[in-house]
Amino acid sequence: MSDTIIETRDLCYTYMRGTPLARQALAGVNVSIERGELVALIGRTGSGKSTLIQHFNGLLKPDSGAVLVDGRDIWQRGVALRDIRRKVGLVFQYPEHQLFEETVAADIAFAPRNLGMSEADVDEAVREAMRVVDLDYDALRARSPFELSGGQKRRVAIAGVLAMRPEVLVLDEPTAGMDPRGREEVLAEIRQLHEEHGYTIVLVSHSMEDVARFAERLIVMDGGSVVMEGSPREVFRNRDDLTRMGLGVPQVTGLMAELAARGLPYAKDVITVGEALHILLPALLGASGAGEDGSRGTGENPGRDRGRAEDGSRGAGENPGRDRGRAEDGSRGAGENAGEREGEVGT
Repeated sequence: MSDTIIETRDLCYTYMRGTPLARQALAGVNVSIERGELVALIGRTGSGKSTLIQHFNGLLKPDSGAVLVDGRDIWQRGVALRDIRRKVGLVFQYPEHQLFEETVAADIAFAPRNLGMSEADVDEAVREAMRVVDLDYDALRARSPFELSGGQKRRVAIAGVLAMRPEVLVLDEPTAGMDPRGREEVLAEIRQLHEEHGYTIVLVSHSMEDVARFAERLIVMDGGSVVMEGSPREVFRNRDDLTRMGLGVPQVTGLMAELAARGLPYAKDVITVGEALHILLPALLGASGAGEDGSRGTGENPGRDRGRAEDGSRGAGENPGRDRGRAEDGSRGAGENAGEREGEVGT
């Protein structure tokens, strides 16, 4: 049975409507988010992703159409937007730029305190939010958020939204501008929030690799409309269409598709490095294994064996990096150390 927590119906929105600079950002958008899902919104810059998610909790009001949260139109009379924003928490891009309090605990406490929670409830919410994002309350609560690492700052910002105890967490480019270690830390936290704590997650991302690994469903936007949706595997099968939209597919998906096009019997719809290794490693290990009689196969040490003559003497290809420039008298020719010389260019 469907359990839709967020739904939009024929949603339209135009920036600076009624002026010469008017630009339509959303054109009849229909999406639904099921409770407990981890959904990713993808699309090139200007496709309408960030505009759409700001409608989910009433930060923007549509020109026409409807936004429903738990089946209620959030713009109907009698619906309190404060309750909607508490249920649907939104973490903006570069949220650490919005940190401003003197201490980590005070920053996380800002939103729940503004919601009118008692000080006891605020303290409990701060402790719980920090625990959920793996921030040590005793070690960090009195520290300035500006002293923390990039990954910790972003987790503090996420904790500030979690302290409002939302049911849905919407994250706009949560790993933007982060180094690889910080990216993995934040993505691991998002996965944990979904799998261990049961949050419904809506993730906006430009990284096809990230959404292939983490999302259960993709919604593809282009020109203010939803143009495609499905599982990551289903969506990334449309490589040419995605490329025309300026998106592309995960690099490993493109690689495996190229291998398949060259006649190698590898799956075309591989979407993660782990899947590629699962397919490629057995083939590579099989090619380099011993023959039935226990002798070394041709692929076991190709760099060493391919130049060996039948009598065991060294053939022309045994050590090409060393031998190809050697003259008959043993002197060094122009190409003797070409590998070294080639590596010097452009350094």
